[in-house]
Amino acid sequence: MLAGSVAAVLVASMMVPVGAQAAAGCRVSYAVSSQWPGGFTAAVDVTNLGDPVNGWRVGWTFPSGQRVTQAWNATVTSSGSQVTATNVSYNAAIGTNATVSFGFNGSWSGSNTAPAAFTLNGVACTGTGGTPSPSASPSTTPSTTPSPTATASPSTPPTTPPPAGDPMATVAAMQPGWNLGNTLDAIPDETAWGNPLTTQALLRHVRSQGYRSIRLPITWSNHHGPAPDYTIDATWLNRVRQIVDWSLAEDLYVMINLHHDSWQWLNTYPADRTGVTNRYRALWTQLATTFRGYSPKLVFESINEPQFTDTTDEQGDTAIRELNAEFVRLVRATGGNNATRLLVLPTLHTSGEQARLDALAAGIDQLDDPNLAATVHFYGWWPFSVNIAGGTRYDTNVEQDLVGTFDRVHDTFVAHGIPVIIGEWALLAWDHTRPGIIERGEFLKYLEAVGYHARTRNLTTMLWDAGQFLNRAELRWRDQGVYDMLKASWTTRSGTASIDQVYVPRTGTISARSITLNLNGLTFRGLWQGGTQLANGADYTVSGSTVTLTSAALTRLAGNRAYGVNSSIEARFSQGVPWRIDVISSEPPTQSAATGTTSSFAIPTQFRGDQLATMEATYADGSPAGPANWTPYKEFWGNFQPDYTAGTIILKPEFFAEVNDGTVTLTFHFWSGTKITYRITKSGTTVTGAAT
Repeated sequence: MLAGSVAAVLVASMMVPVGAQAAAGCRVSYAVSSQWPGGFTAAVDVTNLGDPVNGWRVGWTFPSGQRVTQAWNATVTSSGSQVTATNVSYNAAIGTNATVSFGFNGSWSGSNTAPAAFTLNGVACTGTGGTPSPSASPSTTPSTTPSPTATASPSTPPTTPPPAGDPMATVAAMQPGWNLGNTLDAIPDETAWGNPLTTQALLRHVRSQGYRSIRLPITWSNHHGPAPDYTIDATWLNRVRQIVDWSLAEDLYVMINLHHDSWQWLNTYPADRTGVTNRYRALWTQLATTFRGYSPKLVFESINEPQFTDTTDEQGDTAIRELNAEFVRLVRATGGNNATRLLVLPTLHTSGEQARLDALAAGIDQLDDPNLAATVHFYGWWPFSVNIAGGTRYDTNVEQDLVGTFDRVHDTFVAHGIPVIIGEWALLAWDHTRPGIIERGEFLKYLEAVGYHARTRNLTTMLWDAGQFLNRAELRWRDQGVYDMLKASWTTRSGTASIDQVYVPRTGTISARSITLNLNGLTFRGLWQGGTQLANGADYTVSGSTVTLTSAALTRLAGNRAYGVNSSIEARFSQGVPWRIDVISSEPPTQSAATGTTSSFAIPTQFRGDQLATMEATYADGSPAGPANWTPYKEFWGNFQPDYTAGTIILKPEFFAEVNDGTVTLTFHFWSGTKITYRITKSGTTVTGAAT
């Protein structure tokens, strides 16, 4: 693997050209500290050799098409290969002979040649550029041979952590991150929630897939003794330490925490400050002492999703501020590497609401500790995240919620020099054990957008994976296309489209069909079926961002028009992953009469190639029926569930628990656009139904 170190030193001494009459000059040191296929980390040191500067702008040109994907201690913008880094609020001043440092993660292909020249505030730093090391020279191409120094992780070279005292650089180096969810946090033990025992092979695989940090959610409440010592069970602590050691050996940053302790006992803090504080102190003192000699690549997070019983949000803000302060104090007091170790502090509920962010920012300001980071969690706009209230698509509501949250955390923390870790993110209902709640293409749009908006705001993201993404037993992604979109989003944008399914009729004439492309700043290159490019003009036409598949092409792609997916094509763009489009034959689903009870009721349904999107439930007067009575659209899987194998739609007991006796009209919405209605009558625990 490429693991070169590139250094370029440039010196100049000249007059500022526009009448300032101030001596200007600079020395720039540019070093690539870590490099892997498609990406690298660079550090830039700018030494001012002239008069003091208040406000700086460093410019350079990438000679090999590299791009900056995430920066820290500077705001970086690009126009083609030209790059400009400007100061942030806390490092604008550079005295004479003083140095300011910033860094970034970047992407590359082919070669990673160092920039040949830099400017400071528009003045050229003329001098001699350094020579790239052999492993990063222009003639070098990516190799599949492991670096000799990367024995712990065959797929990537080890990295050197940023120096202590640079939390922005540390958090940036943790991007992207992955959660070992439902494992060490499971109750009562590691395999209780369905995941296998963690192995070093799993951690090596995670690192090989491009992840640079791992969050280890850990629940301690079932693994320690009684008051007053709360001694952690030695076997459990050794198991945690083993997984930490394995992770560090695989060159991963590691974040550990107290996890479900948040709702098991810490939530009683307002009513039992002494008891909770003593327990909290005892656990973190033991953990800090155990790990104080560990590498700075080990990070501590005070508590997961803090919550408190019988309190207002403002009272909760105060409670978590007090506990965060106690956490910082006691960890620092244990000495060793803990004196400067990065500590991660959550908002109340790890919420991204502005009031919660402001409360945490005030607490961090009071602590006056230079090695702190903030953390929030993000699971998207709730109706879309669980498919309720008609939230079936990645629409403007989802986009605005995403952008608003990421803007708030950036403006509250990152813009003021405090790094942010999105410690958990995904969609609540994306789960391989409950397929169909979130339509795959809509999920892909969400993944692409999260990656882009986090990257452009310098936020580090840690995917919540409780087994729904990575099959840990087989060490493979459950949906390779989902992983491909995730990976692409770390460095670039991908194109998407309004739909990823084109439904055509089972019989009769197939009409042309238009699809709107979401170019995301890219260029559309065409449509492909496997290795064969479709013909522009004969198979499809393009008008702006609209692609229209012709009747002839769709008829050919539909093949024998058997129910379901007949073929797949993909839209390709100038970069990023292609967008898959399935051609599906279907007819309107049909339903028949049924009798059952409120605890067991299923509607016989012939889906005929179609798939269920959502369900409405209304009383005779049009008012919403069932749970969440503020919307007629019920929660997918929570209230109803399709069973395509059995040919039924199941209405759950949870749905009937909040349905009045009488008649309810159900409207089923399918992804083809078809809607069908069905009428049920509830009388006590008896339910009957018939198609309308």
